[in-house]
Formats: sequence, C-alpha cells, structure tokens
Amino acid sequence: MLFSPAAHFFSLGRVTVGRSLVTAVLTVVLSALFLSAPPAHAASGQISGLAGKCADVAGANSANGTAVQLYDCNGTAAQSWSNPGDGTLRALGKCLDIVDRGTADGAAVQLWDCAGSANQQWVVTAAHDIVNPAANKCLDVRGNSSANGGRLQIWTCTGAANQKWNAPASGGGGTNPSGFVVSEGQFNQMFPGRNGFYTYSGLVQALSAYPGFANSGSDTVKKQEAAAFLANVNHETGGLVYVVEQNTANYPHYCDAGQPYGCPAGQAAYYGRGPIQLSWNFNYKAAGDALGIDLLGNPWRVEQDSAVAWKTGLWYWNTQSGPGSMTPHNAMVNQAGFGQTIRSINGSLECDGRNPAQVQSRVSAYQQFTAILGVAPGNNLYC
Repeated sequence: MLFSPAAHFFSLGRVTVGRSLVTAVLTVVLSALFLSAPPAHAASGQISGLAGKCADVAGANSANGTAVQLYDCNGTAAQSWSNPGDGTLRALGKCLDIVDRGTADGAAVQLWDCAGSANQQWVVTAAHDIVNPAANKCLDVRGNSSANGGRLQIWTCTGAANQKWNAPASGGGGTNPSGFVVSEGQFNQMFPGRNGFYTYSGLVQALSAYPGFANSGSDTVKKQEAAAFLANVNHETGGLVYVVEQNTANYPHYCDAGQPYGCPAGQAAYYGRGPIQLSWNFNYKAAGDALGIDLLGNPWRVEQDSAVAWKTGLWYWNTQSGPGSMTPHNAMVNQAGFGQTIRSINGSLECDGRNPAQVQSRVSAYQQFTAILGVAPGNNLYC
C-alpha cells in the first residue's frame, strides 16, 4: 500500500569552527585539497545551453557568492569551465556551488571556494543534464528565459530545453557517470527467477527520471542505495515475479472518490502494479504528474511498459516518505540506515514489532544484495 505524496528534502548550513588553531589547520588542509587549480588533465571549455548561450560568471568576478548566469558565449575566462573528474565544475579557480547548500526547487547557483561538499558535486549525464546528486535536481535556467543575465538554479529534472547543456566531459578517466552501479550480471544474480517484464534495460532507462538515485555520495553509499531499493522491490514483488497485485478482491478499494479528479479509468483500475506496487488513484495521479505520463487516465501502462513500471518505483523511492519521516533515497544517502526505508514503504504494518518476519525478509535480501555488490550493509538495518 502506498501513501499520499510528501516529498522531504534536507539542507545543511555552513559550519564555522570556533577554535582558532583548528580553523587554521583546516584552512591549510582545505587549501591543499580543494583550492588548488584543477588537475592538468581536466577537460575544459564552455557550458552551453538554452538558445546557444553559455553558463557565465557574472562580471568575471571570482569573489565568493558571485552569481552564475546565462549569457551570450564570448570565449572569456568567465565562461571557461573545467571538469577535473572529482565531481566539481570549476571556473576562475572556484567551484559551481548551490547557495546555502539548498536542495529545493529554485535554489540559485553561485561561484564559491571549492570545499568538496555535496552542494558542489555535479554529474554530467549522457542525456546532457547536469545533476546535483544530493538534491537529485538539474541545473536549470530560471523561468526558461534565454535573456542575458538569466540566473541559473537547480530544479526538478524535467528534460526541458532550459535543463540541457553541452559541457566538458570528465577529465578524470573514471567510469561513465551515467552508468548504473549494478551490472546486468549482478542484476540477474539477484533475481534469477524474475518475470521477463522486469528488464534490466527498462531499469537503466528509468534512471534518467531520477539521476541522483544510486549516484549520490561515495561508491559504497551508491551501491548501498541500489541494494536497498532492489531489496525492497524483491520483497514487494516476490523476487520480481509479480507485476500486479495478486488479491483481485482489493482492486475496487483503491479509488478515493473524494478526489476532485475521481477515478476516470474505473473504480477497480488503480490496484497495485510495478516494483513497489503503486496503488490508489491519488498515487497514480501524483506519479504521473511527476513523470509527465497520464497514469490517472491509463494506469495499465505500469503493467505494460517496463521502463514506466521502474519509473513509478523510483518516483516513490525518491520523493515519498509514506508512514516514515524521510524518503528512502534520503534515508540511504544520509546514512539513516536500511530500516528507515522499510518504515517509509510499509512501516505502519511492519515496523516496531508489528511484523518482524516481513522486516527480516527485506533485511535478508538487502544483506544478500550488498554482498553481491561487494559493500557492507551499514548500520540500523531494522525498524
């Protein structure tokens, strides 16, 4: 059973250390690690986007807090960005930074001293998005305006033209940043008896809807999140066997007629489907709106299109807290533990001793999947 939408995002303020000695030491360390010029092998060039214009440091001013804007491409240093392969994008010796470590839609971006923090991490994807994994949002031109001086910000990824960029490829020599941390072989090992509907290619295709998923934090955290999602999916679908809810007697119960949009596909049309068993008309409406798909009018797409099915699972994982206090994505990225993902998915029926066998089923799958991926499961596995 899925609950009504409730997205939660967390913001961390900048921290000031009081003791002068510690501050001095930190300054030296940070200078050595982050404030130096990018490596010699860093790829560099313009970041061009909407209307062929460029990401530009306003006034070519390298001071902390200088706005980053859209402007006619002119080949100046204010528009020369490097991608050294450490997750940062740099200009004028400083980093592209989200103001006040914001994660909400509309948080502006600026230039700031490179500090290695999550609000300075960016993934340039093969789909030409520039994504901040911590916020799970895309670099965006405010108001879709192509006028010179349009402020750049982060916004929920929509695939619109004001979020598409041509940026320097990573010079770090690492793996493709848009690749999934679970290989097809590992996926097949996790789900040896899966239904052919749940394809690996469908899952990989769905990742573009939420680029921060399994792409935030360290490699260990990325793999832990992927394992956590797939372990919960394993439990909800009997090992990726079931595409639709098996108890057909429940089907007519998932129409909340009190919603202003009603149940246009029919009273019995909103039963559980997909990897996290999306159910209820209001959840089909919310997921469809977020994904740009009319799932309220055509909920059957979730059982007919593998990528759409996976997207609905990722929608819940990344944006909904259900009976919990945080989204499953935030639970894993912020290292609250696997147990909090159970609470957000079905905590009111399983957690706090209500159904320990069901909790153990999820935990056992998570431990198995983290072992396949070669990482420790971490702490706080139960709820």
